[in-house]
Amino acid sequence: MQIWFENQVVADLIPHMRGAQLRYRKDWVRLKGAFPVSTKMPLSAAIYEPDIVVPWIVALLPEEQNLAVISQITGTSASDLLGILHRIGRDTSGALSFEKRSFGGVQTKDVSDEAVLEQIINELPRKPFLVGEEGVSMSLAGVQNKIGVFRHEDGKLGIPVNGTPSTWILKPDSDRLYGSVWNEAFCMLLAKNCGLDTPEIRVGRAGKRRYILIKRYDRIVHRESGRIRRLHQEDFTQAAGLFTSRKYEKNGSGLPGLKISDIIEIIRNVMHKQSILEIPKFISYLIFNTIACNTDAHAKNYSFIISASRVVMTPIYDVMCAKPYPNITKYMANTIADKREGDYLQGRHWQREAKACGLSPSIMLKSVETLCNRVLKELDKTYNELVAMDAEGTEMAWECGGYIRDRAKSLLNGLKEKE
Repeated sequence: MQIWFENQVVADLIPHMRGAQLRYRKDWVRLKGAFPVSTKMPLSAAIYEPDIVVPWIVALLPEEQNLAVISQITGTSASDLLGILHRIGRDTSGALSFEKRSFGGVQTKDVSDEAVLEQIINELPRKPFLVGEEGVSMSLAGVQNKIGVFRHEDGKLGIPVNGTPSTWILKPDSDRLYGSVWNEAFCMLLAKNCGLDTPEIRVGRAGKRRYILIKRYDRIVHRESGRIRRLHQEDFTQAAGLFTSRKYEKNGSGLPGLKISDIIEIIRNVMHKQSILEIPKFISYLIFNTIACNTDAHAKNYSFIISASRVVMTPIYDVMCAKPYPNITKYMANTIADKREGDYLQGRHWQREAKACGLSPSIMLKSVETLCNRVLKELDKTYNELVAMDAEGTEMAWECGGYIRDRAKSLLNGLKEKE
């Protein structure tokens, strides 16, 4: 199987009894502007073995029930990674494709009205990414139902076909998590208001369904030509060569996931001089996720953009306050000085974590204090913005804001307890 970037073959995936090997094409390695598919697989003539390649592939695919349903619909074993990629790999996270794309311009199946979009949303649990539809071939990692869409200049949505890039991600509401759309929208607006790098978001309605649209940061639309360019990205499980089952620091795989210090070390190793800017950015994401009571900020929810010249952190994404849902874990995805619950963090825990990461404890404490105060300042503005987007989200915005205010005050009070 070939791996493509636009009209250029990047590498070959070679079937292997343990999954697949990867070998770059010589023309790609020599090409000016070429980038590696993964920081674990630098550009070279080497053949990369399955122990590195397979976890990287798995991280590109949907998880759990979505993968099982895709397997059933396509008649492809869920363990046949190359077979699954062949069926759904024209539009993936990042810049790569696992089947040659059409270059006949933007090709979409336009969504004519709310009723059609509502039907598409309702079908997603039974038909993830509309797998099986003619010309539709896309994959987004994770457990949650979602779909890549193309948003036209007039705001109308279309389903990309024949390899046309999706430009936004549509995530519908959830029966399991009431108000999830408003929750995520509130948290993302708050992150933006606090000065964090965030993608543009919108909230919409399709009949009885609500959805959030998140603009893809791994897509660039050139204004003059209208051409859409893909940017390559990699999450931290891929950068560490870990399977998705280890995306949480403490998990059920029997093997540990990444600690915060591991993530910092990866940033240092792959971003080099740029890490002096990117480490503070990651720390701001970590602190904000803690303030927002987001217990799903695992290693797949932190990523970076890879180009030929540099590697930089992506905007923050997938932020949602867990407090409104009693059935969601209260434990953070990453421990801070071995502490798993954000409600009980004190200054000494942040100091210890900073030392473990080779960072300044005093700067860490100042960063926590500064962001907590900024969050408290921006809550009312964010509440008003969410309500202006969708007045029916008022109650969820008020509830999330209350929990986040309590957490920010708790963290500020805990900073008094220092070593």
